[in-house]
Amino acid sequence: MIGPAAATPPIPGLRPFASLSWSIPGLREDPSMCLRCRSAQLLCGKPICPILLKYRAFEETLPGLSGTEFEGSSPPGLFVGRFGYPKISAGPLLSPQHGSTELLDTPEAWVGRPVEELVRFRTGLVRGTSRFRVTDAEKPIRLLEDLQLVGLASESVESEASFRRPPRGHLSLSDSTPPFGPSAPIEHADFEVRRVDARLERLASDVHANARTAVSELYDRGVRVSRIQRAFSIGTLGRRGRRKLVPTRWSITAVDDLLSKKNLERIRLLPELSEIEAYVYTALDNRWIVVFLPGAYRYESIEAWYPNTLWNPSPTQVVVAGDHEGFRGRTTYAAIGGCYYAARLATSEALLVRARQAGVVVLREVHPGEILPLGVWNVREHVRAALATPPVRLPTLAALRELIGARFAIPLARWLSASAVLHDAATQRRLDAWASGPG
Repeated sequence: MIGPAAATPPIPGLRPFASLSWSIPGLREDPSMCLRCRSAQLLCGKPICPILLKYRAFEETLPGLSGTEFEGSSPPGLFVGRFGYPKISAGPLLSPQHGSTELLDTPEAWVGRPVEELVRFRTGLVRGTSRFRVTDAEKPIRLLEDLQLVGLASESVESEASFRRPPRGHLSLSDSTPPFGPSAPIEHADFEVRRVDARLERLASDVHANARTAVSELYDRGVRVSRIQRAFSIGTLGRRGRRKLVPTRWSITAVDDLLSKKNLERIRLLPELSEIEAYVYTALDNRWIVVFLPGAYRYESIEAWYPNTLWNPSPTQVVVAGDHEGFRGRTTYAAIGGCYYAARLATSEALLVRARQAGVVVLREVHPGEILPLGVWNVREHVRAALATPPVRLPTLAALRELIGARFAIPLARWLSASAVLHDAATQRRLDAWASGPG
């Protein structure tokens, strides 16, 4: 641990804040790398120093948080932790700014923005925390009841809070730690909720609709997925006696899973796509190719991580991981986690717009510009963005393989060896092909 009391900060230009600490826990295979680099040489292979990036974001927030009293605006935003389940930490996300701060917690509006801005959005929000049992959602105390009302808000919420101690931030280069803002336990909080979303309020008042039904109805009524996830997480959806707080990380995947399954019930009844379509996109140093294949629905998502990228500490080896499902879906949790379900939701939406079913392959190549974990929204919204572009229509699988080989830096053979759906498309002959005769 290298703390702010050190005589010389580990990276030039970082003046210590009393409320900021940093650590380098087992960085890659060389824990001394950051100390030797000090942001000057970028030895980690990233285009921007993650420590400096996060520090500069904290630098905009921490100087105004020296005391225990806070005034500002919530986007509205909430965070429910998972550690200690079923007794967990939950609280509001608060901005020192006043007025409209909705952009700071609306991932649907983040596509096309640089990583520096996205990190500022995340670290610029102060997290208030309080301990609750997950079952407290059913009969909430005053603070939790107020948080549930914030979860239904349709616009930014002016807020006042008293913390037990001044909010503190922590810069960590651990690959498992997302860029969080400063945090502190809440002593007391007041929220001025001027307007709630009538669609959320109606489903929150419906104690006879189960969570699956509530999530589905909100989606059909055009409520943003991120807003549904927020309401689901803070325990305002579901039948009486069954409502619970759901850790934010779990609620995101649960909603993506529920909604994509709902879409797939309709997709399986649609006519099959008749040609190969590929959608190509690049954002935040991620390269995407989303493929729709003729035939019945099946789905696969594969990620390839370059050396020295976020989840691949190897300095030399590419790591490829993925998972897939057939026409009837899957019953086990996907190996690559929430990204699988986020991409499945985005692709299912596009198939409904096309009014077709198809085989779906999502290929993601991650380059060193992926310097910090930004969240599952990164997959959902960028796959949505890819599918909003004009498709490349391809006559054959050979043409598709040529496109993949040309667009990606990782050799084609690695993608093909990892893909069950592309292998199936190349080796399984369709019934209509048999009916048309040899060839």
